[in-house]
Amino acid sequence: MTASPPAVTDELIEMRGLRFHYRDWRSAHPNAPTLVLLHGYTGHARTWDDFAAAMTDRYRVIALDQRGHGESGWASDGYGVMQMADDLAAFVTAMDLRRFTLLGLSMGGMVTMQYAGRKPAELAACVIVDIGPELDPVGVARITAGQGAQDTFAHPDDAFAASRAVEPLAADADLRHRIETNLMRTEDGRWTWRYDRALRAPGGLGMIGPDVAWQSCADIAAPTQLIRGDVTDILAADVAERMLKTIPDVRLATVPRCGHNVPLDAPAGLVAAAREFLLG
Repeated sequence: MTASPPAVTDELIEMRGLRFHYRDWRSAHPNAPTLVLLHGYTGHARTWDDFAAAMTDRYRVIALDQRGHGESGWASDGYGVMQMADDLAAFVTAMDLRRFTLLGLSMGGMVTMQYAGRKPAELAACVIVDIGPELDPVGVARITAGQGAQDTFAHPDDAFAASRAVEPLAADADLRHRIETNLMRTEDGRWTWRYDRALRAPGGLGMIGPDVAWQSCADIAAPTQLIRGDVTDILAADVAERMLKTIPDVRLATVPRCGHNVPLDAPAGLVAAAREFLLG
């Protein structure tokens, strides 16, 4: 007789004047530690579905929709990385998380660096996925071009086709899952992305200066893993090397055949790299 799959629930919480959505995967172990997942820019909590399920043998896993993304509320006061780090701190307090592990991709990795740099007592370890205090200009240009791309579609298949053009490494099933869980209807019957339109404009995401970001890295006290895609256009090799010299307790894993979006391009590679660090 096979065991039942771990229970997952979708929950809402109000913090800092906004409604936030998160997915909560219960572990088979009642006293399992918690792993919190933060998605990237334009992403959402559902991008972690397979990764979270793979980690429930050892963790309770929580994936948070950050402000303006997924099913969380759209913010009138903007979308700065510092604000998102403050959101995370409020979430940790509200959920009474203790000795938890934090894993963040891209924008979520920026939030992870800022939060971990505050030396919170609740943080046991952190994983930063394909991001650093400085971004490769090649990747920045790609993302900027994407902000001006088509964002309304007659059918979800059209959204899939548009995304496939810029995500060549992802498996069809993984890309379709990411796209279909990130779409909503418009009043004219078309489809558009769930994240706030304010994020689609240049400068919609409030970045942190590199000097501040490097200092946050230097202040991280928790054991840290840096995960990099081997063909990423965001985390340059020299920036990754400097992070290894700056973060006090850090190790690097490189995922092969993988660009910037590691969970999408190489989901098994991400699971293997994270498990080796977190469970080893």
